[in-house]
Amino acid sequence: MYQSAFRAGLGLSVVLLLWWGGLVGRSFAQQDQNAGMAGVVVSPDGVLRTQVVSDPTGQIMRDRIAAARSTLPADIARFSKLRKVSLPRLERAIIRQQGVVTEDMKYLAGLLRIRYVFLYPESGDIVLAGPAEGWVEDPTGHVVGLTTGRPVIQLQDLVTALRAYPPDGEGPAVIGCSIDPTQEGLARMQEFLRSMGSFFPPGREQEVAAKMLAGVKQSLGMHQITITGVPPDTHFAHVLVEADYRMKLIGIGLERPPVRMVSFVDRALSSSVSPNQLFRWYFVPDYQCLRVSDDGSALELVGEGVKLVGEDELVTASGERKTASAASLASKAFTTSFTKNYPQLAARVPVYAELRNLIDMAVVAAYMQKQDYYGRAQWKMEFFRDEKKFPVRVYPAPKMAESAVTAVIRPGRVSTPVGGGVQIEPEEALQSENLLPDEKGEVQKTKQSIRIDVPEDAWWWD
Repeated sequence: MYQSAFRAGLGLSVVLLLWWGGLVGRSFAQQDQNAGMAGVVVSPDGVLRTQVVSDPTGQIMRDRIAAARSTLPADIARFSKLRKVSLPRLERAIIRQQGVVTEDMKYLAGLLRIRYVFLYPESGDIVLAGPAEGWVEDPTGHVVGLTTGRPVIQLQDLVTALRAYPPDGEGPAVIGCSIDPTQEGLARMQEFLRSMGSFFPPGREQEVAAKMLAGVKQSLGMHQITITGVPPDTHFAHVLVEADYRMKLIGIGLERPPVRMVSFVDRALSSSVSPNQLFRWYFVPDYQCLRVSDDGSALELVGEGVKLVGEDELVTASGERKTASAASLASKAFTTSFTKNYPQLAARVPVYAELRNLIDMAVVAAYMQKQDYYGRAQWKMEFFRDEKKFPVRVYPAPKMAESAVTAVIRPGRVSTPVGGGVQIEPEEALQSENLLPDEKGEVQKTKQSIRIDVPEDAWWWD
């Protein structure tokens, strides 16, 4: 975020709030949250835009749930506390069908989250286990559980994560995304703000706000979207970008979250912020712990898995960014509040639960590689690794996003906040300080309690 101070003659000012790569036009905050569902879309030419689907009474969603209940098999539709999915068996099942992926395969039998990963060398099984239920696609395209509303894990995302940490070779140090202005754009914005002058006559706040909204948007231009660690033309990458995108909209007040939390705007208007300060907010893994068995053949993921952190920078007149010497209290308050409320937010907004699932999948994939689950299970993952046989790179790659600007008339100064991203470092989550021994043997007991003597053609079971 970048901020510049412009004081009015009688102490009033326009507070101008900007996010790189945001929403232009009517903000989420101006919409009736009960009348529409929010999401994003990427155009064929790679431009990120928001979408809001109207469902004033909720009838569209109720009809979809009823249709799903009538078509899904009863055994897969019912809620399960611990559904098991064997990855080698699933791959073999798809191969037997000449590569045809059924709906239950596509959504991993309704698995809502990975809680455990188990290796059974004797049968060659690598099993993911966690809560599951039947699913339905909501009007914005998120596929969620029939009763919980939590997004189900998609096979295409899991395969993307497994390919990032394959049986042989190294995995990426970081998986993530960033939406950034160019240095030239920052310099043009600095010049434009200086050209506005430091004072304006009282009573002209609306006029000045309109001029600044247009001028800042034009001077900044389009912003670049960067995806690291995974192919940008995957669903995995789209979830990263949407979560980042909408988090920043909440921070600057352009999207009203469904749970009570402190935004950056709430605190920035009453606290001191440097005139040339840039704030970056990004998501990182945050596990309470990863509990592992003595032989490494069982892993339990514990905790919510996501936290929001901040990084303060300064912007020079030429548009260069440098680390700031002092942290912003407003930025800290926002990241702390967002992290604290993340479980409640993920329960209401599918993309944040999807982001948590992506982090789980990346950590699981890195753990499987590190512990050589592939070699110990004698599973080469040849089908899932082949893009021609199992395509996941079928989406337009996000490349650009427009600026989002809004203005609020308040006593004080003109503010233009910017910044954010997602940064997943799976191997950091696997450091020794994050791995707790299975002292009571609970993870191992859970592993031993799971039946593996299921029919050969079965790839999931309760």
